[in-house]
Amino acid sequence: MLKDNRALITTPQAAEQSGLSKTYLTQLLRKGTLDGFQLGREWLIYTDSLERFLATPRKPGPHGPRKKSNQKHPNSASRKNESNNA
Repeated sequence: MLKDNRALITTPQAAEQSGLSKTYLTQLLRKGTLDGFQLGREWLIYTDSLERFLATPRKPGPHGPRKKSNQKHPNSASRKNESNNA
């Protein structure tokens, strides 16, 4: 039995409500970032914890692979010359 009267939702419900994936929400629960618990195979999330998490500003994630720089390393020409002279 629960000690407090906090409202709970399942991870699929939280994913639909928040726009985050179920996998990401489960990771947050396992790390302790979100308050909740596992009941059998299902995770339950306290709604106040999810609302608090969504209200905090976060850095955006990566937007794809990093582009390689077009600049050549300043020593790359001298290294080629050294290897040709050896």
